[in-house]
Amino acid sequence: MIEAELARSATRWCPGATGVTGAAKLSGGASQETWRFDIEHPDGPIGAILRRSPKGYGAAPTRAAGLAAEAQLMQLAYEAGVPSPRVMHVLTPDEELGTGFIMQRVEGETIARKILRDDEYAAARPHLARQIGGVLAGLHKLPQDKLPELRSRGATQEIDEFERDYRSLNWPKPVFELALRWLRDHDPGPSAETTLVHGDFRNGNLIIGADGVRAVLDWELAHLGDPMEDLGWVCVNSWRFGEIDKPVGGFGSREDLFAGYEAAGRKCDPARVKFWEVMGTLRWGIMCGGMMQRFREGPDHSMERAMIGRRASETEIDLLRLLAPRGS
Repeated sequence: MIEAELARSATRWCPGATGVTGAAKLSGGASQETWRFDIEHPDGPIGAILRRSPKGYGAAPTRAAGLAAEAQLMQLAYEAGVPSPRVMHVLTPDEELGTGFIMQRVEGETIARKILRDDEYAAARPHLARQIGGVLAGLHKLPQDKLPELRSRGATQEIDEFERDYRSLNWPKPVFELALRWLRDHDPGPSAETTLVHGDFRNGNLIIGADGVRAVLDWELAHLGDPMEDLGWVCVNSWRFGEIDKPVGGFGSREDLFAGYEAAGRKCDPARVKFWEVMGTLRWGIMCGGMMQRFREGPDHSMERAMIGRRASETEIDLLRLLAPRGS
């Protein structure tokens, strides 16, 4: 059924399109659906991706920018030369496909364990940390007067919000208490500048090829804030997928990340990056706790939620390594 709906849509906005083939739902994505398909065209098939809210899905999470804003940000990034898929079409109500957009498919890998271990990416891996620094610099340079309306978040607001989320779990964790106290003691205050922040820039949300980064995905948590937040988040140990001695996504060093960022004309503040790495680690721990709460209390006792929920203990170890390293 969705193939016929996509075909009706594509023939309206894609000149020369004659239909759609190979529609298949992709795994992953807790709040959005992703479909892969090909647009039939006399010049050859056009690979495409549909990203939409599932039918019957309620209001977007309060932290989400919304799919319309995502599409605008991705197209703005594409036009500015930041690796991003080209947005081909934003869905309209009369298409009966829901809320979302269609983008051109970028071939490559998103599964972190393959990127970190397969021979196909061996030549790219040593350069990825520096390359990611350059990509983030380009992202943070996107002109604010062209951005959609986005929420604005500072460090103090984030601490307050995450503490409320943590208390609501009613799942006391002394290490989380330690992290909250450390964050309040080291709150850097308002950033000297406010930029676009991707909000979920990490290994797993990047399309990687043998030549390196090909596209940045999942812009749903984009907001205005401290640009060092993105640099801290990509260093969180949970996104290293076992390569704990390579802080930047399991690829390389913070020094390479900072060098790539500064080579692209941006200034890095390592102390603020450390603050946001601690914040990001706590953030993921609380999110894991939320998954466990929904597993225990909700009607859907999915194994996936339980597996993510148990990872809260991993973030406790990560926080201790950051805040009380051996020999300190």
